[in-house]
Amino acid sequence: MSKYTIIATAAMGLESLVANEVKNLGYDCKVENGKVIYEGDERAIARSNMWLRTADRVKILVGEFKAYSFDELFEKTKSLPWERYLSVDAEFPVQGKSVKSKLYSVPDCQAIVKKAIVEKIKKAYKQTSWLTEDGPLVKIEIAIHKDKASLLIDTSGAGLHKRGYRASQGEAPLKETLAAALVQLSRWTPNRPFVDPFCGSGTIPIEAALIGQNIAPGFNREFLSEDWSWMRKEVWDEVRTEVEDLANYDRELDIVGSDLDHRMIEISKQNAFEAGLGDVISFKQMQVKDISTKKEYGIIIGNPPYGERLGDRKEVENMYRDMGEAFNRLSTWSVYIMTSYEDFEKQYGKVATKKRKLFNGFIKTDFYQYWGPKPPKIN
Repeated sequence: MSKYTIIATAAMGLESLVANEVKNLGYDCKVENGKVIYEGDERAIARSNMWLRTADRVKILVGEFKAYSFDELFEKTKSLPWERYLSVDAEFPVQGKSVKSKLYSVPDCQAIVKKAIVEKIKKAYKQTSWLTEDGPLVKIEIAIHKDKASLLIDTSGAGLHKRGYRASQGEAPLKETLAAALVQLSRWTPNRPFVDPFCGSGTIPIEAALIGQNIAPGFNREFLSEDWSWMRKEVWDEVRTEVEDLANYDRELDIVGSDLDHRMIEISKQNAFEAGLGDVISFKQMQVKDISTKKEYGIIIGNPPYGERLGDRKEVENMYRDMGEAFNRLSTWSVYIMTSYEDFEKQYGKVATKKRKLFNGFIKTDFYQYWGPKPPKIN
């Protein structure tokens, strides 16, 4: 198999989690802002798409070079081995972005890259007529940063957060990739109870269950690169067989999602059913102040309302106080709360053991971590 430079893109603050996932797949990598870079073959591309829980997309780096003029961009783009990736009938739209560079006009850069690739493909396939572009879709990106041009191909298609189980959602759904990141940051293990008291459409409990049963997040969807001739069908078949072999569907989990809104409970149940986890997760309508349990050493992860609108602030503050009182009674439990509300600790009534900055979309948040005692070791 051929070797490729693979880039797994990541939301700000999640790069280290993506890097850990890449390493767990068996690939050495380096971390840069917003991305994790590593080498791999076609199987690595397929496995990355199938298994990475916290990455946004998996891309291939076709080439990288300095470009100070449009002529330079054209010639250096044309010199790259595009025939390795594009069939003669491939449809290849070009997207672009440019930051702090002499070539700042993104539409011009896109047009020049497109023209250069067309010329290279026509020459490689000895074509004299127009390219039909009625074949497999290959999305190309020109990204220029400080005059350094990177040409990339998106192997994922829809973003990796689109797992394929979200039949319905609420007003402000949490991305599946971020939900998986919250579970990973809590270091929850499948032998411990797990509660999300603000489950909304069920994303956090579903991602926890996928992790708990070692089910690949991409098991229920398709990827753009499955249609490419050089990404052979046998490779995808092997990777999907690996996914089935490694899943632990029989592992029992104690995962509960609750929400004040009964409509969200129904949506959560529907989404869990779509994910094949309808009988694995329990959902119930409940106020956060009513949460109580005799179970020990559990994990609570919550993404409560932030009170972004002034009219909601008082109600949210009261809820945070109720939360603090309820969770304080769970002396052996660990609690993890993500919110953009800056006075959260004051309202909750306790200073966090640790805080971590995360972005929920474009909203800057803090992930407040209250560590409980470690569970006793079982001999």
